[in-house]
Amino acid sequence: MSLKKTPQAPSNRTRINNEIRAAKVRVVDPNGKHGVYSLEEALALAENYGVDLVEIAPEADPPVCKVVDYGKYIYEQQKKEKEARKKSHAVVLKEIRFRPQTDTHDFDFKAKHARQFLEEGNMVKAWVQFRGRDILYKEHGDQLLKRFIEELKDVGKVDQPPRMEGRRMTIIMAPTKKKA
Repeated sequence: MSLKKTPQAPSNRTRINNEIRAAKVRVVDPNGKHGVYSLEEALALAENYGVDLVEIAPEADPPVCKVVDYGKYIYEQQKKEKEARKKSHAVVLKEIRFRPQTDTHDFDFKAKHARQFLEEGNMVKAWVQFRGRDILYKEHGDQLLKRFIEELKDVGKVDQPPRMEGRRMTIIMAPTKKKA
């Protein structure tokens, strides 16, 4: 004796027509009117319009379905996702490295680069590396990072204050405003 399995829609896919499992559904028709119907009535309504019954909010009670052409619905969803990806901006963390005895010219040069990074909307991690006996001069590193913060306070704000991580003293700065 063989049992036939009924085809089921994958859980990550939008259910349409006979794949919908709820007994009652809230239906939004193409004219914008909505109401609660049994599944059979909702399928008949979709059939009258000549389109599909698409489940758009399966978690709702009762689930919300829309009477719409399924192909067009999927196309619109993909278009919205593409637009959302286009508008999103991945935050990039750029690093600037100093030593406790970093010269003024080198400091200005690196601060100029950090300013460009912040203006582009990226975060900046600045760190002072202490090697050997440099660790005795932590106050030099602290002064250097405070000067760095002061230099860039018009384009960035301190996201993480100066702190020691092993033989490094680090800060993280975030841009004050997003790039236009």
